Amino acid sequence: MIVSPAFAGKRYAVLGLARSGLAAVESLVASGARVTAWDRQDHARAKVDTANVLLADPLEIDLTGYDGVVVSPGVPLNTHPIAARAAQFGVPVIGDIELFAQARAALPPHKVVGITGTNGKSTTTALVHHILQTAQVPSTMGGNIGLPILAQDPLAPNENGVGVYVLELSSYQIDLTYTLDCDVAVLLNVTPDHLDRYDGFEAYRQSKMRLFAMQSPGRAAIMPISGESRIDQSGWPSLQGPHNAGNALAAMEIARALRIPEATLATALRTFTGLPHRMERVATHGGVLFVNDSKATNTDSAAPALAAFPPQSDGPRIHWIVGGLPKEDGLGACAPHLGNVKAAYTIGEAGPRFAQLIEPHAPVVRAEMLCEATRRAIAAAAPGDVVLLSPACASFDQFKDYEQRGERFRQFVAVLTEDPAADPCKQEALV
Repeated sequence: MIVSPAFAGKRYAVLGLARSGLAAVESLVASGARVTAWDRQDHARAKVDTANVLLADPLEIDLTGYDGVVVSPGVPLNTHPIAARAAQFGVPVIGDIELFAQARAALPPHKVVGITGTNGKSTTTALVHHILQTAQVPSTMGGNIGLPILAQDPLAPNENGVGVYVLELSSYQIDLTYTLDCDVAVLLNVTPDHLDRYDGFEAYRQSKMRLFAMQSPGRAAIMPISGESRIDQSGWPSLQGPHNAGNALAAMEIARALRIPEATLATALRTFTGLPHRMERVATHGGVLFVNDSKATNTDSAAPALAAFPPQSDGPRIHWIVGGLPKEDGLGACAPHLGNVKAAYTIGEAGPRFAQLIEPHAPVVRAEMLCEATRRAIAAAAPGDVVLLSPACASFDQFKDYEQRGERFRQFVAVLTEDPAADPCKQEALV
């Protein structure tokens, strides 16, 4: 846990007691702050040590004398009443990343890498962390990935350098941050997203640009890098496709800014295994590659997976498992890549509609259930083919979340490749 004298004797209200909010409460209390905390959920409030924390709704108490209201990035500041309430008392609304920024002066010597962008943040953050670990530089990742940063132990320097905190930062987190001076700040890309929280695309873009505005002069600033430069990705099994070319190029620039040796960087790119459910290579069997991209819950996020496996000399090679709870009508960004699809296997509520759209371009198996789709794809796939779960839909029609969907895919692949006569499908239960 990060503890800082910067908070001693100060007073904070924490609104929202999920992981980052609870970590903020515990860090502030351990640092000697006086803390008021609230969550509308009874079970979340039950996690708080009321011997040291006052339970009260900051919307209903006098905030005079408070040094900050700490809110979750999920709180929509453009509509939630906490912003106006705090303003009445002249109290800043901040997030856990701002608390980390204020605590930095008391931490052992270190550096901070801040990574933002509409797409690719998690992969790039994990890749940079892997590069640093390969170089045996003390590092951890946090922010919008992994454990809350305040819940992690401070990094101590070693013979390979000072510790590096690698932070994935959403625009929501940046909106609640004012003093984070990143040694390396990175913007991967900006495309229209989350516009319900912003007054148009330009306001959303400016939110991300604030990461650079907080930097001191002379710090490294890395702006969007195109993956279209056709770098050789053949030796990076978990970094395929043009989107991952951009992620890898950004990670390489970060590594060089941190003075990581080129030989170490090359090793790290080759050995990176990726993140679960994001273009995750789960198995190779009989020359067929199985890829779990369950995190692709819309067509924009599924399209890069389709683009990552272009046709070979004998034609297309993707057996695409697609469908679930639809977020949009149509194929969207996936449409230009249908030439890469050897066959599609439609599942879930969106299955019939996807089947209609894909059938003019590729054979379609209306499988309905994920297990049946996996079984049929395995039976049809030839050496050199790819069985790709990239559903372009949410999972909630059949699964608890995309993680459960991806885990089931892994299980079905393991069973069916071991014994094609097995019948794991009878175990496929709906939520």
